[in-house]
Parts: sequence; C-alpha cells; structure tokens
Amino acid sequence: MASVAKRTDGQWRARYRDAAGREHARHFRRKVDAQRWLDGVTAAVASGTYVDPRAGRIAVGEWAGRWLEGQAQLKPTTRARYRGILDGHVLPRWADRPLTTLSHAEIQTWVAEQRAAGMAAATVRKHFRVLSLVLDLAVRDGRLARNPCTGVNLPRAEQARRRYLTHEQVHLLAAETARPRPGTRLPFRERAVMDSYRLVVLVLAYCGLRWGELAALKVDRVDMARRRLEVVESVVEVDGVLVWGVPKGYERRSVPVPAFLLEELRRHLEGRDPDELLFTGLRGGGVLRNRIFRRAGFDRAAEALGLEGLVPHELRHTAASLAVSSGANVKAVQRMLGHASAALTLDTYTDLFDDDLDAVAHRLDDAARHVRAGLAD
Repeated sequence: MASVAKRTDGQWRARYRDAAGREHARHFRRKVDAQRWLDGVTAAVASGTYVDPRAGRIAVGEWAGRWLEGQAQLKPTTRARYRGILDGHVLPRWADRPLTTLSHAEIQTWVAEQRAAGMAAATVRKHFRVLSLVLDLAVRDGRLARNPCTGVNLPRAEQARRRYLTHEQVHLLAAETARPRPGTRLPFRERAVMDSYRLVVLVLAYCGLRWGELAALKVDRVDMARRRLEVVESVVEVDGVLVWGVPKGYERRSVPVPAFLLEELRRHLEGRDPDELLFTGLRGGGVLRNRIFRRAGFDRAAEALGLEGLVPHELRHTAASLAVSSGANVKAVQRMLGHASAALTLDTYTDLFDDDLDAVAHRLDDAARHVRAGLAD
C-alpha cells in the first residue's frame, strides 16, 4: 500500500510498505515532491530494482570483510593481495562510510588522487577493482541499486617493457648464480645445493615455470621418457607460511624440456627418492623459497652481468621469448606457460609475435612471385 497525506504540521508524508510488510516513509514540503518520490519507489519495485534504504547503511569496512570471507575460491596469494589492498588503500578512505553514501564522483576523485600521488596506472586499477568487487556484491545482495564504480574513468595502464634474455645471458646467469660468494667455503652438501641453482635458472628460462610450480616439483614429476615436466602442484609463501595448492588457473600441464637440460636433470636425479623435492633450500633440504634463492646468489649474479633488478619471474618471459624465436606458435607457448587462453598469451607477449607479421608478408610475396613467374613463362 502506498499513499501521500498531509500532516498537521503542513508537511506531506509519502509512505509505502515493502514486500516484507515494513513501512517506509519520507516527508516533503510539497505534495508534488512527495508524489514524485513515491512514484519512483513504486517504479523501482515494479522493475525489480528497488533497494531497502536501510540495507545500505552497513559500513564499507564491515561489508568488505564479509565480501573477502565469502571468496572461498581464492588462492592464498590472491586473498593476501586483496587483504593488503583493502587494508592499505581502500579502507583508509572508505571504511566508515555507509554503502549508500559512496558516489560515482567521489570514487572518480579517489582514482585521480592516487594517480596524482605518483601511483602507477596499473596499481590504481588494481585498487579500484577491489573496491568495485566489494560494491558489486552489495548490488547483488540488494543493498545498492547500482555500483557507483560503473563508468569511472581509469588511467590507461602503461605496457611494461619486458626484459628478454638471450641464450648466452641465460647460461652466464645460471653459472654465476651457482658460484659461491667470494671468500666463502661451503660444506659439501651446501656446495651441491648451490650447484643445483644453476639448473633452477635453466629450468625457469627454458620451461617457463612460475616460481611456485618450480618449488613444488618432485623427482617423479620429471618424465624422462616423454621429456616433460609434469606440473601438478604449486607452493607459495604467504606471510611467512608455505601454502601448497594447485597451479594457477587450477590446470595441470606437461611442459617440454630441451634435450640438453633433460640430460643435466637426469644427472641431478641420480640416487634421489621419487617423492623428494627436485630443488631445495640451501640448508635443511626444505622448500626452496624465492627470497632465499635470490639472496644465495641470483641477485648477485644478475648485478654482475649488468642485469640490475632482474627477478626470477622475468625468466618466464625469457622462456616465452626463446620459444617464439625457435618457431613456436602462440598455442604452443600458451600450453607451455599454462595460460588460460591463447588470447591471453598473445595479449601478454604481443611484441614477440610482431615478427610473425613480417614472415606472413614474406611467404605471401614468395608465393605470388612463384605464380607470376609461372604465368609469364
């Protein structure tokens, strides 16, 4: 039931009852305003877009907590990243605000302020995405009629210039990484582990594994007969704790191994138990952590070769580059890297496939010249 009635104080009272029988009312100085508001509510109910005003009074901070708790599908690393973005960038600005008070204009200003403060466009977009996801849930839960993030203009993310190593650089980096720090004498076992770090660099650069996938590899996942690495697990460090799970995208895959590297892995596996980790930490034989590997020799090796700032993940890009230069097509690179689609691979490594366009032109030219020569005879 909905009605507009004049009160004794001269104001006009518009009221209605929702589907649950709760009464809602607002007061206006003019009857026309009261009727306009009531008509709007009635239209929203009829179209299915009605939102109970009280439902959106919950604070953004509390709602964001509920949102994150409900994301059961997230991997630990993604959850930790979202938590960091919420705590560091979203909640300091919006935590105490009721959901319904956030406006499109305010969010647009927030985006612009972050960019003006010197944040990279890609970083600003990540912060915005988390807020938008939180508010999307509020829309689906009937707490907001629409997401105020819709239509916000975002800064264009700059295409990061990737660094691709050559074969020579990869092998020099591998050798230098395994070299102990000058003046250091390591026990025999630690010396052997350091030697294996040369293989770590080669596997990353020629097989394109993510760090967590490499760290989780076990001896029996090296298939000598098929010349493949079977990637079925991943282990990542989250807040100092190792978390085991499946590879990114929840997809297992078989990764090809060049013959020269397979022979080196064969020697590395001699006498090892099948369930042993393929590569281990310098001390204790546990999971090889990224930060330990870098500290042990990788960072020093990169600097010595003039590759300042190089991180292990960049060797994954190198793997893509070396594969493409050897003639691999986009589908083969996608399968090697474990991308969800060939489109993602092409979008990520567009620069690597530019030469394909030249090759197409050359082949078309050769074919046309051959036909024209035949017609001229």
